[in-house]
Amino acid sequence: MTIRTTLDRGTGIAIWRQIMEWLKAEIASGAFEKGSRLPPESEIAARFGVNRHTVRRAIAALTAEGVLRADQGRGTFVAAAPITYPITSRTRFSEIVSGQDKAPSGRLIGSGTEEADALLANWLKVPIGTLLIRIENLRVADGVPVMIGTSWFEQSRFPNLVADYAETGSITKALAKAGVSDYRRKESRVTAELVEPQDVAVLGIASGQPILVVESLNLDADGEPMQYTRTRMAADRIQLVVES
Repeated sequence: MTIRTTLDRGTGIAIWRQIMEWLKAEIASGAFEKGSRLPPESEIAARFGVNRHTVRRAIAALTAEGVLRADQGRGTFVAAAPITYPITSRTRFSEIVSGQDKAPSGRLIGSGTEEADALLANWLKVPIGTLLIRIENLRVADGVPVMIGTSWFEQSRFPNLVADYAETGSITKALAKAGVSDYRRKESRVTAELVEPQDVAVLGIASGQPILVVESLNLDADGEPMQYTRTRMAADRIQLVVES
């Protein structure tokens, strides 16, 4: 990719802001396509005859605006349009993503068992100390990490759930193998937090970036609590839509 441009150092406009506006113009013209990776900061700096700090400031400003996306360890990318993610009684990641012409995928990144504390016992309506299965999974759309979900289930109801999820890559399919053919979302609670250190590398976002956190409860066909999930979403890659 060849960068050809000059800066006007006599306008009174900060150099980093001129670089920022140039980048925006290049993106708008299609020179840098949605989802493509920008040239390295050093290359842009050399072409403009400035230091990398100046380029970094321009990129940081565009990242804050949502025009660019910084993936830790991979580089800076032109942000694609965020996934529209409706929150309904039947929220299904694979259906939502594939319905927007993107390829969904998921994989198990952690699992274990633990006793229900007061919080988990309240959500799942089980006694404190009940043995639960914990499943942590990564959801990806078109190869881009979108969200990490940690879910808890009563172990006595779903003893083979971890193996079934590892095999199918789908909570819905794993639950179906356990005899739960359908389920519905009772409620979702949305908050904003700073990304936790353990999620930085998995989501591929910079430390200190804001994320969306969705706590949700799913009920089985009999209306009994079945799954409590705490999902951390890359805020610049997803747009939550609450349907009424």
